[in-house]
Amino acid sequence: MARQSISFTDPNDEWLKSQVDSGEYASKSELVNDLIRQARKQQVQVNWLRAKLEKAEQSGFTEDSKQDILAQSKSRLNG
Repeated sequence: MARQSISFTDPNDEWLKSQVDSGEYASKSELVNDLIRQARKQQVQVNWLRAKLEKAEQSGFTEDSKQDILAQSKSRLNG
């Protein structure tokens, strides 16, 4: 595992400490790694949505209803 030294603003450091103190996380490192995992997962979802939008723009019209498109998007975001 790579070791890094990073600096936090005082408010961010206090928030990190409060999360660890609450027992939600064992350490600041665990919390930061979890935040990074969440951001990476979110980026995958954003990339998927961006690709769908680009494909839609290039293809023109769709036969899917607004409800179908919304359901597909929600399913992907929650899945």
